[in-house]
Formats: sequence, C-alpha cells, structure tokens
Amino acid sequence: MPAKVILIVEDEKAIRDMIAFGLRRAGFEIREAQDCRAARTEIAARRPDLLLVDWMLPDMTGLEFTRQLKRDPNLKELPIIMLTARAEEADKVAGLEGGADDYVTKPFSTRELMARIQAVLRRVDPAVGGEIVDIEGLRLDPVAHRVTAGDKPVVLGPTEYRMLEFFMTHPDRVYSREQLLDRIWGGNVYVEERTIDVHIRRLRKALEEFGYDRLVQTVRGAGYRFSGRGE
Repeated sequence: MPAKVILIVEDEKAIRDMIAFGLRRAGFEIREAQDCRAARTEIAARRPDLLLVDWMLPDMTGLEFTRQLKRDPNLKELPIIMLTARAEEADKVAGLEGGADDYVTKPFSTRELMARIQAVLRRVDPAVGGEIVDIEGLRLDPVAHRVTAGDKPVVLGPTEYRMLEFFMTHPDRVYSREQLLDRIWGGNVYVEERTIDVHIRRLRKALEEFGYDRLVQTVRGAGYRFSGRGE
C-alpha cells in the first residue's frame, strides 16, 4: 500500500526538519508548509492523509486555520493534530472544539507523536491498522491486499481495489464523484469525474458474480454509497 502522506504546517524550520526526519524513518511521505497559505497550496495540489498544525503561525493561528478547514465540506474529514507549547486545559479544549482530532504539547518525543498519529489514522481509516474489514461476508484484507467472498477470491484491478477499500472503510455515507476522485486518485491528478462511473461499473461487475454488486448504490443527484443494508 502507498505511504500515508502527512503535511507539517510549522513556521520554524528546525522543528519541521526534526519532525519530518522521524516520520520519514517511520515510512510516511512528508510534505511541509511554513504558513497557512502555503498549506492550502499543498492541500490543493494533493490531499494529505493527516495534518500536523502548529498553533502559532505567521499568517493566522493554527486554531483558526483548523476551523476554516473543518468548515469546508471537502476537507472537514481531514484529520488534524495540533502542535503547541500551550499546555493549559482551556487551550486543549479550544483546539479540540475547533476541530482538531488530537492535541500534542511541546516538547514531545517522536515516539509519542507517532503513537498519536497512528491512533488518529486508525480512527479515520480502519485499514491503517491492518484490520480485516467484513461486510456481509465480503472480506477485505489490507495487509494481504486481498478481497474474498466466502472462500473465493474476488479479482479486482488496482483502482477498483482502492475504490472498494475506501467504500468498505467508509460505509453508509454518500460521496460525490468529486470527493471520490479526491480520496482515491488524489488532488494532483487530473481525471474526468465520469471516470468514476467507469470504475464503479467495473467494480460492480467484479462483485456481481458473488451477489455483492447491490452494495454499491447510486444515489441520484448526489453520488455513490456503499451499504450492507441494500437499497
């Protein structure tokens, strides 16, 4: 599976370098921004899997930046961990109420930060923990990169696999074509929205033999949903 992408939003280069070094050694792909404006450019170029945002930034506070991102429908689910020297309980509460998924107080060890990152990623994406996802007997093993229906393998192309993995770890929610493109292809790749329909058809065809095509549901005027409850 591709490495998870983490965007570090921190104005002090020495701190960015220290964090980036530890996370790269842990297998993450790292991108950096020295302020909120640069961070928005990075997010637009390619959506990261998680943001590390310093509280004190030169163009606005990390808290206000987090609030702005959470107000954006396309970015509100983007996991964010606040990094700050402010250790007061009121500041922690403000950060979490502002939309941050976690709050790490400086100084912190790379080991502590890694544990926090892994915990947040597991909450938003169960596949990060290597856990097998099972919906009505359709099983996806993210470690083995294998999908089975009962004891029979389901043959999928790489894009259909990524699509199914996303659907199975985010069931019962409607996603627009634009959101699926962003989550599956990333923001830096130009793909026509109708390409989603082609891969949806291929995914349904692969699942049809096992009776699971009904789980991939079209929601008129909105997009697609993956649900074990049927239409």
